[in-house]
Amino acid sequence: MSSPDLDKFFQVALELTRKGGQLVRTAFDQPASIVLTKSSDTDLVTETDQAVEKLLIAGLGKAFPDHKFIGEESAAAGQKYTLTDAPTWIIDPIDGTTNFVHRIPLVAICVGLTINKEPVVGIVYNPITNECFSAIKGRGAFKNGFPIHVSSTEALNKSVICTSLGIHNVVGVGPAWLDRALENHKKTVIAGVRGGFQMLFAMVTHLPKAVFVSQLGSIRTPDIVKGFIDSFKSAMVDKNAHGHRAFGSAAINMVYVAQGSIDAYIEYGLHSWDIAAAVVICREAGATLLDPTGAAFDLMSRKVLVAGTEKLAREISGVFTHTDFEREGEEK
Repeated sequence: MSSPDLDKFFQVALELTRKGGQLVRTAFDQPASIVLTKSSDTDLVTETDQAVEKLLIAGLGKAFPDHKFIGEESAAAGQKYTLTDAPTWIIDPIDGTTNFVHRIPLVAICVGLTINKEPVVGIVYNPITNECFSAIKGRGAFKNGFPIHVSSTEALNKSVICTSLGIHNVVGVGPAWLDRALENHKKTVIAGVRGGFQMLFAMVTHLPKAVFVSQLGSIRTPDIVKGFIDSFKSAMVDKNAHGHRAFGSAAINMVYVAQGSIDAYIEYGLHSWDIAAAVVICREAGATLLDPTGAAFDLMSRKVLVAGTEKLAREISGVFTHTDFEREGEEK
């Protein structure tokens, strides 16, 4: 695919993404959204998700009628998809819908383009903070037009990493997922990471409808670590809170690695639309992307490990207990 073609693809996508951002911003400023659930009580969708995806697919489809599409809300509605060599737009209209519902300003419209199954264009736009991360393969990564680059941290005990409990995985993997995820959190604490997900417990009447933030401070005696993990498990499982926060958006997590704000991000149970756009941005910013097991990264494998340096990525891979998922979009 020629460079002028990529420029055109990018410019059209960027214009449509900003139009979608106007929809998101307008809806965000309203006091509440109409919320529906998909696969579970913590898998949320709003009318705005659906409207933005419709706008993006309609606009891109008109501009590039031979291109294919993979969209989160289309897939949720039962549309089958397979990633092929054809130019394919992979879209998440609002990555961070739970944040959006609770008016937490960490959301992203994600538009990625693959050609020959390789991500080549990526746009991650937060219309609430007006941060637009973008990249075209071979051109570098940018935030609002200014170059960005990953951190140079190589040691886990000098890093800030991002991961989440991935509570949605309980639906597919079962109760064993929780023990594995909590054990992985414990391993990062013992390894001495400088920071991870942060939370501040709120006093709420109905915790099952709450999103909460908590923080594990610098004092990490065995009793404190155990209390933190037990409290976390109680809030997320026994009380079935809507969610805890890393940043609440895989794309935001990844572009924060790209700009060097955090040093690494690892996650399981994702979909291609969560990460396709951010993959291009991270690579162009100098990041290392791997499967969490240490194998080569696979966009359709439903998991990712991204770090500023390969050394840090390998260390994290060696610390975590891993979970495999069936590849998405496989022809049956």
